[in-house]
Amino acid sequence: MGSAIEITRLERSAAELRELAVETEDSDVVRRLLAIALLLDGWPRGEAATASGMDRQTLCDWVHRYNAAGTAGLTSGTRCGRPASLSEAQMAELKEIVINGPDPEKDGVVRWRCVDLRAKIAERFSVTFHKRSVGKLLRKLGLTRLQPRPYHPKKDAVAQETFKKTSPAW
Repeated sequence: MGSAIEITRLERSAAELRELAVETEDSDVVRRLLAIALLLDGWPRGEAATASGMDRQTLCDWVHRYNAAGTAGLTSGTRCGRPASLSEAQMAELKEIVINGPDPEKDGVVRWRCVDLRAKIAERFSVTFHKRSVGKLLRKLGLTRLQPRPYHPKKDAVAQETFKKTSPAW
């Protein structure tokens, strides 16, 4: 069995680490700070790891990072992830397309559904999405999949208002 891990960076006491944990918003960093504070208090590393909700080896890894970079070393690294399929300009153009609505003669639909938008995105940007992913794109844009009831393109608004005023039901 190897020797216990030593904390070589001693510029902060256990109490100072706990105070820093109170001010920190990231719960993962709080757990790591409290685990190191327990080690500074003299707890065995297995008990300190269990009390902090991590494995003993994981705590050892975080102590190494703390020794190397201080409290900044306890933050979670950024993840690169997959790049977005549509650029910001394309997203803005998609939002305009959705807000302006479809052209019945050109697009063949009266209102946008996710399936219709999927075809429009594939035609316009050469990117294929699943219809559920189109709904996620709409949410990112601050839009919703819910649509108002469609109206006939040749409706007469004046005749509707006249009917409302003269109808006995109104």
